[in-house]
Amino acid sequence: MPEILEVEDARALLEKRALRREVERVHAPDAWFLKRGLTPQAAGRVLDGERFIAARRRGKWILLDTDGGRVIGLHLGMSGRVVVDDDEAGDPLIYASNRDEIGWRRFGVHFTDGGAMYVRDPRRLGAVELDPDEDRLGIDALELDAEALGKVLDESRAPVKARLMDQARLAGLGNLLTDEVCWRAGLDPSRPAGSLDADERRTLLKAIRQTLRTLGRRGGSHTGDMPRSADEPCPKDGTPLTRRTVGGRTTYSCPEHQR
Repeated sequence: MPEILEVEDARALLEKRALRREVERVHAPDAWFLKRGLTPQAAGRVLDGERFIAARRRGKWILLDTDGGRVIGLHLGMSGRVVVDDDEAGDPLIYASNRDEIGWRRFGVHFTDGGAMYVRDPRRLGAVELDPDEDRLGIDALELDAEALGKVLDESRAPVKARLMDQARLAGLGNLLTDEVCWRAGLDPSRPAGSLDADERRTLLKAIRQTLRTLGRRGGSHTGDMPRSADEPCPKDGTPLTRRTVGGRTTYSCPEHQR
């Protein structure tokens, strides 16, 4: 499932392959995939004859600036990939099909040079928006510092996992990364976020930074050290992992060293 690392790979591909190419026409066969009032016709009016001049990212959103001043926001949902010509990036789709079915091409553009860019999404849970409200997102996880983490956690009785996954407070972390972060930090993901003391917060910030750096280098959010199965022991102490629901999400943790 695409989290900040996969979305950053997709953004980098767009920056490398999709900028400064004139759009000939929009491919938007699935009107349901377009959100917040955007229609296929409106997308065509905005993009036909335009060029993307920058590919930015905030959390799990890719933001494509056009030379006309509008912004196209792309969200990859649970199984989306960005494809430009013959190259693709995003979720490695370990839990979904990698087939390039025409019907899964939910949105894209054809360039006047003969190439194309599109979002392929088998599960149809992604989204495209025009001029998305970027301020509805919290600080990007790759830019997190101690002060910002304090604002995410302060005085909250919600589980620490739920706060770390709240995109309005901290943008980019999903289920896999958050479980890995809590495991590396030795924190029970169900702990009230506001209960973490200063030392635990420093440990958590270090774990977030280390997890993003290490898993980014390995190739994605699915490359963590903590197994995603209650049938496997914790690599740190050999204790069987527990599987439960925290913050509405399936959660794995070690009952021995995560306190």
